[in-house]
Amino acid sequence: MKFKGYIRENGQVGVRNYYLLIGVCDALDGILDNISKEFKDVLTVTSEHGCPAAGNEQVINNLAGLADNPNIIGVIIVGLGCEGVKPEMVKKEMTVKKPVKIIKVTEIGGTIKTIKKGREIISNMKKKQKIKRELIDVNRITIGVKCGGSDTTSGISGNICAGNAVDRLVDKGGTAIFTEPIECIGGEENLIERAINKKVAKDIKNTILAEQKRWSIPNVDIEFMCFGNVNGGLSTIEEKSLGAIHKSGTKPIQGVLKYNNNILEKPSKKGVYLQDGTMLFSHCITHLAAAGCQILLFTTGIGATVESQIMPTIRVCSNSKAYNNLKDDMDVNAGKFIDGENSVEEIGEEIFNKIISVAEGEKTKLEGIGYSGFSIYKKDPRLEYYLNKY
Repeated sequence: MKFKGYIRENGQVGVRNYYLLIGVCDALDGILDNISKEFKDVLTVTSEHGCPAAGNEQVINNLAGLADNPNIIGVIIVGLGCEGVKPEMVKKEMTVKKPVKIIKVTEIGGTIKTIKKGREIISNMKKKQKIKRELIDVNRITIGVKCGGSDTTSGISGNICAGNAVDRLVDKGGTAIFTEPIECIGGEENLIERAINKKVAKDIKNTILAEQKRWSIPNVDIEFMCFGNVNGGLSTIEEKSLGAIHKSGTKPIQGVLKYNNNILEKPSKKGVYLQDGTMLFSHCITHLAAAGCQILLFTTGIGATVESQIMPTIRVCSNSKAYNNLKDDMDVNAGKFIDGENSVEEIGEEIFNKIISVAEGEKTKLEGIGYSGFSIYKKDPRLEYYLNKY
């Protein structure tokens, strides 16, 4: 099966063409915004972790991963000139060859000159790049899978239908990454049974256990479930997990993608992967994009309207009431299964076809508006040391 994508000179396949402005510290927000507002296809991400701190390597790996994403065709990394995370560090960790420029405010002569220079660089990049879609096998598609605003219908319809679409993509040689290990508690055995070997099974078990430890600090009240989850009928994290894991489908799990102070791992082969990430919205989709996903498949019961900057986001709503209330935001109504109108297989096929059409350029309902932001979830290496020790 083929789809029309953008074949890069570096061998990557993109489904969108974006230029990425990276600010290595939050003081650069205004500068990046002023550079990008002259263009429709320029995205900006600004790290709030610019000064020396535990876990800076995670910041560098995330920024480099976003720059490497197949949907990005040119990168400008901007620095003030005094921050702990320097633009050169980000460029060094990039693994994909593409146009990259570095500019620093203190070296170029101030804010106004930096804005002017940034616009000039982007204009020159755009002049040099000839872009057209070409037919290519769907096995070059990698999707991220995330759920949010879950309720009792999420595990009954939306996640199961999304999992059916994931199975269809994997059967055709594609790749899917699901994350949120905290929301796998209670469903570990299901995932372990799908591991391709004993090592992967052990990695799945240890990843979920470690995440549980991170969020279970004695004498500290930490909630795994939001008000919307409880109000929507979910009673425990285990119940939520048993619904959430359905969105990963049923195919063998090839491995756990590591995320720590040393590495933000990307898939080494085709198939399904669990990412050692987080359930936090913006942080989670940042990590999925940094791992190389071109498209985000997002399921919701209550109707959360998440939208990634870098990955066009397909929103699957789990019940017709929420879908009809947010029809302008939702892309697929999986509630039709609950209503008895369509089977899981029929809705799964609808979602899969939507993945292909979006990969070929069809805009999702919220594409270009309502961005959920950019955030980096930093695991404190000091805490990680003690988690691993005990």
